[in-house]
Amino acid sequence: MTGILWGIGIGPGDPELVTVRAARLIGEVDVIAYHSARHGRSISRATAAPYLRGDQIEEHLVYPLTTETTDHPGGYDGALADFYTAAAERLAGHLAAGRSVGLLAAGDPTFYSSYMHLHRRLANRFEARIVPGVTSVSAASAAVGDELVTGEETLTVLPGTLDVAELTARLRESDAAAIVKLGRTFAGVRRALEQSGRLDTAHYVERASSDRQRVEPAETVDPTGVPYFSLVVSPPRRAEDLPATDTPAGEVVVIGLGPGPDGLLTPEAAAELRAATDLVGYTTYIDRVPARAGQRRHASDNRVESERAAMALDLAAEGRRVAVVSSGDPGVFAMASAVLEVAAEPAWSHVPVRVIPGVTAANAVAARIGAPLGHDYAVISLSDRLKPWEVIAGRLAAAAAADLAIAIYNPGSASRTWQVDAMRDVLLAYRSPDTPVVIGRAVGSEQERVWTVRLADLAGSDIDMRCLLIVGSSSSVLVERDAGRIVYTPRRHTPQTAQGVGVAESSS
Repeated sequence: MTGILWGIGIGPGDPELVTVRAARLIGEVDVIAYHSARHGRSISRATAAPYLRGDQIEEHLVYPLTTETTDHPGGYDGALADFYTAAAERLAGHLAAGRSVGLLAAGDPTFYSSYMHLHRRLANRFEARIVPGVTSVSAASAAVGDELVTGEETLTVLPGTLDVAELTARLRESDAAAIVKLGRTFAGVRRALEQSGRLDTAHYVERASSDRQRVEPAETVDPTGVPYFSLVVSPPRRAEDLPATDTPAGEVVVIGLGPGPDGLLTPEAAAELRAATDLVGYTTYIDRVPARAGQRRHASDNRVESERAAMALDLAAEGRRVAVVSSGDPGVFAMASAVLEVAAEPAWSHVPVRVIPGVTAANAVAARIGAPLGHDYAVISLSDRLKPWEVIAGRLAAAAAADLAIAIYNPGSASRTWQVDAMRDVLLAYRSPDTPVVIGRAVGSEQERVWTVRLADLAGSDIDMRCLLIVGSSSSVLVERDAGRIVYTPRRHTPQTAQGVGVAESSS
């Protein structure tokens, strides 16, 4: 009868953080296996020492290299792969002889642990069981002495070996983050923390839970003295944690939320939303932002843009960090211009204002069908609330005469039901009746629908306020493919008459 392989998590280093189950098994198994570098000192064995029987077989698995270079033909990865294969065979000899083997794993066996390399090589031949352990992230969080995540916040665990640009992007996307595998990577990790705006709140924890534990702000750490057994804990920047100052240092950040799905919210926008003390915006857009402890929310009607901008600037003048939210991109028929117009008044000239771009509705709809905006295009709103219809009609005619594809925002609403038909009639003076029109409704939501019609068949009765239209140029092409319909506008300029149009096939 073969023995059982036990992957025993022994926690971050303090023998008192070894679980009751792990301590029992350490004393029961026939063979104790553990890793170390070539210096021979094993933190795992030292942690487990109080629970060893004293008469057990010990298998000391010494890495051939850690951070050194190698002349192995397979390079660093090849040298380690050969080591794990050889180590697995050493343990397989014990298991085949019926001896139980406890392979010690610092922290948890499934959490960046060498144990899993042997598990993958042995579990198909022998019974293998895993005993979870306290992770270094938990120990480091306890050492910092503050909550890491709460409510609906998320925790991201990242290896410090990631490229600095990738690590920066991941940190911008995260609520709380823990960065492991430091050592020689710390200089790059520090740059990523700085570039993501998290350096001033990040904590460095070295040898968590041991008698050599060290905790200090990450920004004060000397990169040349960082050991591998260290990590960075970066809690969310919560509104209630922002330092109070006698001198107001507020600002307004106008943020584009994108067209709807969370996946189209940029990491930069997400980070700014987390850092804000106050959210200001139209109720529908405010509701898209998850509630955060201590963050104030100021929702209002969609028709009070100037008043909303003034409120945001007043809050910032008091020292608040205010996020004004818009759908799509804030500079496209949204709040950026409204805020900046009010901010240009002398009363608010001292308040900083920044604009964070977002994915536009036009780009989101275009991507769903192909590339109808692949060449020059115009963006026009059909809403006549802020400009008269005569101006809109003139701009439509000018864009059509210039043979531009046109993205149409605000095509219709419950109170505006005739503009789409009027727009169609204006455009038909310059475009073929067969010109493809892309209609995207509620893109990014569960109600999303994207379809195409001929310009001549476009009807205002089919359009509501959740729609965006893209009217092709004379060179725009609609193609029916086995893999699905596409619409694109070639990047090269192909002069055509007003009635000439490159439409392969169109359909409603």
